Amino acid sequence: MTEEYQTPKDRAYVKTLLDAAPQESAAFMNLKHTAERADGVIPVKYRELMSVAVALTTQCAYCIESHMQNAVKAGATREEIAETVFIAAALRAGGAVGNGLMAMRIFDEVSQPNS
Repeated sequence: MTEEYQTPKDRAYVKTLLDAAPQESAAFMNLKHTAERADGVIPVKYRELMSVAVALTTQCAYCIESHMQNAVKAGATREEIAETVFIAAALRAGGAVGNGLMAMRIFDEVSQPNS
C-alpha cells in the first residue's frame, strides 16, 4: 500500500494519464482551456475567483494551488480570496441543508408503514 496520498510527486503522472486516454483527455483539455480563456465575457479575475471557490468545495489541492496562482496573477486581493472562501463554505453548507430536506422526506417515506 502507498504511504502517502495526493503529493506533488503525482504531477509526474500528468503525461501518463493524458496519454492513456487520448480522446477523453483531449476533450477535457479543450473544455479546461475554453473555460479558462481570457477573451470571455467574464473577466479573468472573476473566472479565477469562481475557480477557487469550486476548487475549495471539491477539495482539489492541485486546483486550489493552480487557481490561486492564476487569481493572484489576475489581480485578486487577499480580501477577495477571503470572501471567496466564505462564499464557497456557505454554498457547501447550503448544499448539505438542501440534501437534508431530501433526507427528511426519505425518512418519512421509509419510517411510515405501508398504507
